[in-house]
This record gives sequence, structure tokens and C-alpha cells, in this order.
Amino acid sequence: MFNKVKLVLWLSIPFLLLILPADFFDSGTSICPSQLLLGRECPGCGITRSVQHAIHFDFENSWRFNKLIVLVLPFLVYIWYKVAQNLFLEIKNNNS
Repeated sequence: MFNKVKLVLWLSIPFLLLILPADFFDSGTSICPSQLLLGRECPGCGITRSVQHAIHFDFENSWRFNKLIVLVLPFLVYIWYKVAQNLFLEIKNNNS
């Protein structure tokens, strides 16, 4: 039962991000330790905003926020798929 709940929650993540507007994470205070302690951006700064814009097909702004989106987004999709697959297989094996 718990694995089914985890699977449903995991599968809902992309849909929840799609419901939010593309600029949802654009404003606010940064929580990046590099920015807070050193006042400098790190290579990961802007990746959340970049991913949010990319999943809304706003690739120009996505690229502007962080150019590593071309590596990060496919990796995130792969990780999301593998976790969903493992959860599904656990549910299938428990029901057998």
C-alpha cells in the first residue's frame, strides 16, 4: 500500500510543476550557500528556474538561467523514470 502511495506521489511531480506558472521560482531569496556566504553564483545557481522554464517549453529563458539545462533535464527525466519503474516493479512483485 505504501509503495502505491509513493508511486502516485512520484508520478504527480511533473504534473504539479506543469500546473505552476513558468516564472513561479523566478523571484524570492536564494538559498544557495555560495550566494549566501560568498555572494557569488555557483554552477548550479538557476537550475531550478531553468528546469521550470524548460518543462514549460520556454527554452530561451531556460538557457538564460543556466546553460547546464542540456545535461540536467535529461538526467532528471532519467532518474524520475528509473524511480517510477522501480516503484512499479516493487508493487508488481508484492502482488505476485
